[in-house]
Amino acid sequence: MESTDVLVIGSGIAGLCAAIEAARAGATVVIASAGKTMSGSSFFPGTWGLGLIGPVDKDDEQDLIDTIRTVGGGVADPELVQTFVHGIPQAIEWLEQDLGVELQRPQSVESAQQKQFIPCFDHKTRMWRGLTRKPLEDALTTRIESLGIRLLPRHELIDLVEDTDGKIVGATLYDRTNEHLVPMAVKATIIAAGGTGGLFERSLTSADVLSSSQAIALAHGASLTNIEFMQMMPGFIEPKRNLVFNEKTWRYVKFDQPVDIADDKLDNLLEQRSGYGPFTSRLDSRAIDLAIDQAGAEGLALHYDFPREDVPEFVQTFATWLQDEHGIAPADEMRVAMYAHAANGGIKIDKTAYTGVEGLYACGEATGGMHGADRIGGLSSANGIVFGRIAGASAARAALDAPEAAAPMDIALPQYGIATTDAERLTHSLKHTMSTYCMINRTEAGLSKALQQLESLKDEATALSKPHANDSEIAALARLQSQNQLATEMVKAMRKRTESLGSHYRSN
Repeated sequence: MESTDVLVIGSGIAGLCAAIEAARAGATVVIASAGKTMSGSSFFPGTWGLGLIGPVDKDDEQDLIDTIRTVGGGVADPELVQTFVHGIPQAIEWLEQDLGVELQRPQSVESAQQKQFIPCFDHKTRMWRGLTRKPLEDALTTRIESLGIRLLPRHELIDLVEDTDGKIVGATLYDRTNEHLVPMAVKATIIAAGGTGGLFERSLTSADVLSSSQAIALAHGASLTNIEFMQMMPGFIEPKRNLVFNEKTWRYVKFDQPVDIADDKLDNLLEQRSGYGPFTSRLDSRAIDLAIDQAGAEGLALHYDFPREDVPEFVQTFATWLQDEHGIAPADEMRVAMYAHAANGGIKIDKTAYTGVEGLYACGEATGGMHGADRIGGLSSANGIVFGRIAGASAARAALDAPEAAAPMDIALPQYGIATTDAERLTHSLKHTMSTYCMINRTEAGLSKALQQLESLKDEATALSKPHANDSEIAALARLQSQNQLATEMVKAMRKRTESLGSHYRSN
């Protein structure tokens, strides 16, 4: 049986940073990812790149901490927020100096002060850096190779393995290429497999964000926090799907169909809506998102009317990307709908990225606590790097301190499975349920119906499960059960929070 000191699940920015730090500390490291290496939301092709923000200087740190907590609606963990903000400057220095990643900067001191550089939901400009895909991938690849980190692309986490004391000492992976289960003995595991977008029909995440690992951690004693808070973003569905709508451009939008907003208020609401990307219930400009939501699956028809001159740098970058990469001109009619995006909650961790379960750590979008009900723009990437590095160092320390096992461990593989056609049908139903009742408009009646439907899907999966299944059927059942469990936990948390707060909107 295969073994490693540290197993990292997920190869987005959090997982890769975790793996590099664990290997640098002297641990043997394996990265398993459901998709290709360098995948997930960090490398999602529907965006021009990743923004990364941090405090301007030492004096700005406390203001950023206070703002995160205010924007978070009081539900962020104060200790995690502090650890997070204090870690950003070193993380950026590490990226540039140690890994040699070339980060973008604003073109000038003046442009850095443009209001377009104020992060979503923030009240001032911060230090901004741009992470573009190629320089990031090149630098990470070089370091992974030099450290001898082993890569297992298209290997999905099916379950974790505990010893008699409840410590995580192994994992069962599913090799999606060769369709067989792979048991692995481990001394420490890091979950960095992304957020909850995989539970929805329309999401601005790649298909390898399965949204199952949080429930696997939960089943082994970890806790979830703030799981009801999820970013929902406007995105294009015409002339091309799965593209992020750049929020800074709302002020230049003209609607091509009637909306339920008074004409004399529309310009002010579009201007306010230009200050942030994901939906929030906190601001009056939620009316724009509600209009998009009301337009339904067809999307809301609109086009751009950009100024002839003095186009801000941020907007120019987006317009050029849209035209050059996707052939969409500003005057073309576009249709916009709401997409599930990043999770603001997830597995609960402490400041060392420890989940409270011996041998299990987590980082990145799979976790919660460092953000609240709303999250400031540019902090998801920062979170992945800061807590990814912390998780890697913590897991390596635990693995290297662990005593050698007296005898080789035996991992009993699961036996029950479900026909893959049945699993696909039930997964489709699960995503439809979540998309119908758990996006912007959340009501008691809708959430209650969602819970009933998820329970009935769970019962159907159990009824259809069979012993002595082949490995692909075993993986299909495990994935479906974990996704259903996470979906159920989300709906319960949404139902429990009866008042609107940030990204969580109770319309009744």
